[in-house]
Amino acid sequence: MAIGKLFIGKKVRELRAASNATQSQFAERIGISTSYLNQIENNQRPVSAAVLLALADKFQLDIAEISTGETDRLLSALSEALSDPLFETYQPSLQELKLVTQSAPGLAHALITCHQAYRRNGEQLAGMDDRLGRTAAAETTPYDEVRDFFHFVDNYLHELDIAAEKLALDLGLPAADSHPLLTDYLEKAFGVRVVHGPMAAHAIRHYDPASRVLTLNPYAPAQTRLFQVAVEIAQLHAGTVADTIARNAGFRTEEAVDICRIGLHNYFAGALLMPYQTFLKAARELRHDIELLAARFGASLEQVCHRLSTLQRPGLKGVPIFFAKIDRAGNITKRHSATKLQFARFGAACPLWNAHQAFEAPGRIIRQLAETPDGVRYLCLATQVSKGIGGFRSHQPVYALALGCEISYAEAFVYADDLNLADRAGFDPIGISCRICERPNCTSRAVPPFRRKIAVDHNIRETTPYKLR
Repeated sequence: MAIGKLFIGKKVRELRAASNATQSQFAERIGISTSYLNQIENNQRPVSAAVLLALADKFQLDIAEISTGETDRLLSALSEALSDPLFETYQPSLQELKLVTQSAPGLAHALITCHQAYRRNGEQLAGMDDRLGRTAAAETTPYDEVRDFFHFVDNYLHELDIAAEKLALDLGLPAADSHPLLTDYLEKAFGVRVVHGPMAAHAIRHYDPASRVLTLNPYAPAQTRLFQVAVEIAQLHAGTVADTIARNAGFRTEEAVDICRIGLHNYFAGALLMPYQTFLKAARELRHDIELLAARFGASLEQVCHRLSTLQRPGLKGVPIFFAKIDRAGNITKRHSATKLQFARFGAACPLWNAHQAFEAPGRIIRQLAETPDGVRYLCLATQVSKGIGGFRSHQPVYALALGCEISYAEAFVYADDLNLADRAGFDPIGISCRICERPNCTSRAVPPFRRKIAVDHNIRETTPYKLR
């Protein structure tokens, strides 16, 4: 895979600050001029291979960890925000956007947050009713804050992951039957007894701190019950670590802190049942066959897909993938991408994406070769799952799980074996969302892109009633 020019000014500044060196001192140590170092730190020039090697030798820079993933995510979010008609008089170039995200990521995050508040305020005013006068000004919701937190930490929490892997090693996980190992640990370490019994409608787990009894719904799938035991262990074994992470995340409300705790506990549970190095090795051996991985670790397909999206440990990264969970209405309830493909923060996903087809073929894994407007090609996978507890009268919500990788990594996936990856004509053109996609002749377009004007010819009617200028 071709690697573009590396602009790592922020990282170089951090290395220099950590060594308490002036620019001239630091430049001398790596064998370059002070003016060249100044240009590198301000992202005016890329680093050369020689400079990279010098940084690695003199200052322990881990070259393997120089990734554009964070920049890609931030660049996508900022580009989407600035495509709003609010900024129609300002159309930054790609170079300008890169300069901001690379040199001043904090400013980019602040602008995105402001745009989110503006959007929600507009949506609230559009839906004005008799309660508007009693409603506080719209702002980013706690749920969105937490989702962005996980998104921008690359969906990887090192301290939690390491702690979970250590405990898994101590307990002998994964095992042919992990349930007794986890329940025995709960009882011996925390005096918590696990039972299966009747529960309130839709309840899966209930823990009573007074009696120290964890009750599980006997009708929930075995993988769900096992995961909930692991969640209880997360709360008791790693609760302090999770609280510290949530408190230090800078959330604006206590609600966001509480929601983040849920995500952190779930993260620990997944890392406990699928310990990092063991899971990474299995993913490589099984070539990312999610059904075989689920069988080996006693996990659900969703748990496996989510865990694959967290394999971002420094020095031991897995294949960079994207992962999303979508409901029938097209809402993306989970999203993460370590690839250049970034999901829209507003509006629905591209209708040409195979994720939507999963609802038409339950039980199957749908494959798609796709290309985004920037020319990047992907192997896309999608499958439908249900999350009901069971029973004739119970509601069975269904979701589509979507995951994939850039085509340069496709050979690591069993799903690519009989696909012609070299035939560019076999790739479906997909976008991020209609509001920011500028493909001119898409017959599935729902709305025009914000940045383009439209032309209407009343004498011609095609699939879309307008053309893009």
